Amino acid sequence: MEQDLVQRVKSDPNYQKLVRTRSRYGWMLTWAVMIVYYGFTLLNAFDKPFMSSRVGAGVMSWGIPLGLFTILFTIVVTAIYVRRANTEFDALTDAIHRNAGSTGTGASGAKQEKAA
Repeated sequence: MEQDLVQRVKSDPNYQKLVRTRSRYGWMLTWAVMIVYYGFTLLNAFDKPFMSSRVGAGVMSWGIPLGLFTILFTIVVTAIYVRRANTEFDALTDAIHRNAGSTGTGASGAKQEKAA
């Protein structure tokens, strides 16, 4: 019975779309974050004169706003992923549950019963 359910889920076009889309999207966001983080780290390591130079006539160096940007960028990327996961990915997951004939048993079924 369980193998039959696994086969139904794996053959569902919604499942294949979910895996393909979520994987591609996850890797795209991962690369964006890595570029920002490694870019900041490389600037710190190899361009210390720029990072320590002052912004305008004040006392703040470029390292502070660039570090803040790195942190804020991560928060924004996380929010973007969560928003898409809560809309598109959850809708696909619900469609997979319906197509697989989920009867409300097991771990995911227990969640559905509590929500009802």
